[in-house]
Amino acid sequence: MELRSVEELMDLLYACRGERAAETGGGPGDPHGHALRTAALLRRRRPADKELQVAGLVSPVGRLLWPDGPAARTADAVRPLLGARVARLLRRQDRPEAWAHDDDLTSLRQADEEARTAVFDAGVLEDWRTVLELTAARNSRLGLVD
Repeated sequence: MELRSVEELMDLLYACRGERAAETGGGPGDPHGHALRTAALLRRRRPADKELQVAGLVSPVGRLLWPDGPAARTADAVRPLLGARVARLLRRQDRPEAWAHDDDLTSLRQADEEARTAVFDAGVLEDWRTVLELTAARNSRLGLVD
């Protein structure tokens, strides 16, 4: 499956609301809230790095679509829409050997871990629509050039 529009992606992210960890292959108890907190933490730490923030936001999509599937499937699904960097971050997120050599992965993993226990208002998914649209638009422009 390939995500072809921000609207499709938003629908999937909204579908993560109310899911439980057991239904999404483990991980945080509320994948929707966890994704919002992860993205918000990344926004605070690296405000200019929208692709890193988006990677934190979209990671639960794969667990919803493929409960027992590898992170690589999520990466493949979002790559056409969000680009190679977001896909690379998602693909390598579950590989501990990659963290030590990649500051982006380390930041993503730290935010992911902190979001499991952090308690704060991370906003709503709709707050991220513009960031997703800008990331998708940037990727599509680059795709036309290549």
